[in-house]
Amino acid sequence: MNFATMQLENSQKTFFALLRAGLWEQADANLNGKVDWEKVYQLAEEQSVIGVVLAGIEHSYIKPPQEFLLQWIGEVQIIEQQNKAMNDFVAKLIERLRKNDIYAILVKGQGIAQCYERPLWRASGDVDLLLNDTNYEKAKKVLIPLADGVEQEYKSFKHIGMTLNGEYVVELHGTMHSRLSKRIDRGIDEAQNDVFFGGSVRSWQNGNTQVFLPRADEDVIFVFTHILHHFYIEGIGLRQICDWCRLLYRYRSELDLRLLESRIRKMGLMSEWKAFYNLANRYLGMPDYGSGLMVHDSRYDKKADRIMEFVLETGNFGHNRERSASKSYMGGKLASTFRKLKDFGHHMRIFPIDSLKFFCYFAIDGIGGAMRGE
Repeated sequence: MNFATMQLENSQKTFFALLRAGLWEQADANLNGKVDWEKVYQLAEEQSVIGVVLAGIEHSYIKPPQEFLLQWIGEVQIIEQQNKAMNDFVAKLIERLRKNDIYAILVKGQGIAQCYERPLWRASGDVDLLLNDTNYEKAKKVLIPLADGVEQEYKSFKHIGMTLNGEYVVELHGTMHSRLSKRIDRGIDEAQNDVFFGGSVRSWQNGNTQVFLPRADEDVIFVFTHILHHFYIEGIGLRQICDWCRLLYRYRSELDLRLLESRIRKMGLMSEWKAFYNLANRYLGMPDYGSGLMVHDSRYDKKADRIMEFVLETGNFGHNRERSASKSYMGGKLASTFRKLKDFGHHMRIFPIDSLKFFCYFAIDGIGGAMRGE
């Protein structure tokens, strides 16, 4: 396995070794030296992977001090309880929709968690539902009256978020569009049509409720393009990349790799795929599988290192940036715009042509959205 060549501090090396151990539930030999456990925990928290790293500690001969370990275990127990409550909420939500003749596909989140060895140790997030046009409109009519708060709807790509039961953010998606290019979105539409009209689904038995998820072939497209959306536009963390790794690993023998490669090429994302797979292989221990799409390619080492620099800088969904965000509305908008410009500038060192194209598309789409009142 080709481990990363980027200069890492000892605490970062320890963090990645433990993350690999937890991600694949096996000991990692790359642990040595004195460990700054406070720093390791901080990195795990920033990247929303404290449960996965704790699983890695279980496989490690190096342990934190007893008191610190007990605190860490307590934090993960809270994540477990949150996941159990979230799963219960998802089951009730799906059942409520079905009683109203509304059929939804659960994407990301709790569905992807089932690809982990310990699903309850993955930090939960929002509940994302993918619906066809008819079900999207019906779901709005059923859920909005029940919501504690409703976000502004993006009508052009059919997206609306709301808070239910005072704590759960539910996002309805009529599309999984990336907002990066029409070429990418056409590929997403193709995968989405296979789900809606081709019956390309799998299921998760959540208690007594059968929850439908996209088939792995389509889910890989949704998850990877969502990663790219956050990479280019908002900030990205390791939890999202770990999700992608676990999805690929869990369904490695079932994926139609020819179909996947065809879709990645048609969307013009081969360079991004290769660079992120390189990162997953060298930093996270993602195994090679003998396909051109799923093997380490040393030509992308530098790109992967630069992506990782950005991941460590921003944290999960821009976690590290929120600490310094302006509290005023206008200040926040200006800071957000400046960060996006800076990010696209940074990414041009990695993917020069795509970064420029995606920035232009995103900027034009943003202007159009503002004119539409979105």
